[in-house]
Amino acid sequence: MTDEDFRPDRRRFGMAALAGAAGLALGGPALAQAFDPVAEEGAAPTRRVSGAISRDWRDYFDSVENDAILADINDRSLHYWGADGFYRIYPTSVPMSEEMTRRGRTEIVLKRPEPEWRPTPTMIARNPDLPTYVGPGPDNPLGVRAMNLGWQYYLIHGGNDIRKIGRQSSSGCIGLYNEHILEVYERAKIGTPVMVI
Repeated sequence: MTDEDFRPDRRRFGMAALAGAAGLALGGPALAQAFDPVAEEGAAPTRRVSGAISRDWRDYFDSVENDAILADINDRSLHYWGADGFYRIYPTSVPMSEEMTRRGRTEIVLKRPEPEWRPTPTMIARNPDLPTYVGPGPDNPLGVRAMNLGWQYYLIHGGNDIRKIGRQSSSGCIGLYNEHILEVYERAKIGTPVMVI
């Protein structure tokens, strides 16, 4: 055996500490899936979900009177502030590459309670075998709710593939667990400001 065999896995230790602290601090469902829910019991986490870092970004917004959403691509988290004092952090999926990532200020322009999905032209160019349409239901990549942003093709949505959360796995959108998008969707309004950093 070498010294390497006895060296602790800092990433695994850090995730365990982070998830434990987050569970105590937040006490809600926002970090309930800090480890891979499909991993075997006792197995190491298979992806990074670091939405446990609470940061007060509200000064980045003129106001939170219409609520405010900040998606942090590096931390793979979505911060939600409500005008009523509500605050929650949600783990997210993020774009697969920098070329697919759009940063800046926008807002919610459309809320879709039973979203239909159509691949973007770029997605079809990358994978011509994609279906051209998927209706609402369990096979829909947008999950149970979707909210269009002011940028064409960019959304905040749910998802039925829970393995994508915490990973660079989207074509540009911010993805949440279905149970989390239900909460965000219920609170957000048309015109709620969104910042992607």
